[in-house]
Amino acid sequence: MADVLLFHHSLGLTPGVIAFAEDLRGHGHDVHTPDLYDGRTFDTLDAGLAYFEQIGVDGFLDRGARAAADSPAALVYLGFSLGVLPAQQLAQTRPGARGAVFVHACVPSSFFGPWPAQVPVRVHAMEADRVFIDEGDADAAHALVGQASDAELHLYPGDEHLFADSSLPSYDAKATALLLERTLTFLGTR
Repeated sequence: MADVLLFHHSLGLTPGVIAFAEDLRGHGHDVHTPDLYDGRTFDTLDAGLAYFEQIGVDGFLDRGARAAADSPAALVYLGFSLGVLPAQQLAQTRPGARGAVFVHACVPSSFFGPWPAQVPVRVHAMEADRVFIDEGDADAAHALVGQASDAELHLYPGDEHLFADSSLPSYDAKATALLLERTLTFLGTR
């Protein structure tokens, strides 16, 4: 089974993120969910992003790197939305990465250097998610699929951004079930 480091989205380590991790654990995977917000959670994207801005991109990435420091090298990095930043940085720069799963977001791989050929990646988002489309994540995901030797982009019907967090109004049970199934299949090969 896979060792997974799962990074939360901009609202913090919500019950829905924890529930997704528990679903993975229920299938035998060892999932770590570091809290990069020091116990804080937020009710709105604006509030969560305001706290993120206090930390700063470099501070957030540093917190992600510290969370991985005592973990084995052979990890799958999984990020939800803003959590894709540290997941993607570590998948691209930390030796030993076994794979990456990006949910709701993707940044240009050039942000962290070239995508490593040996690291498979899966990107999941809703096809009409305005955040995913308008902020360039969709373009980055399509480019990554074109560059990486083992990459897939999975688009789900709908327009919600944080569709995989069962504690939020944006939750989509059907899309999340398919995301979970695809993620479990991917982790089964890692």
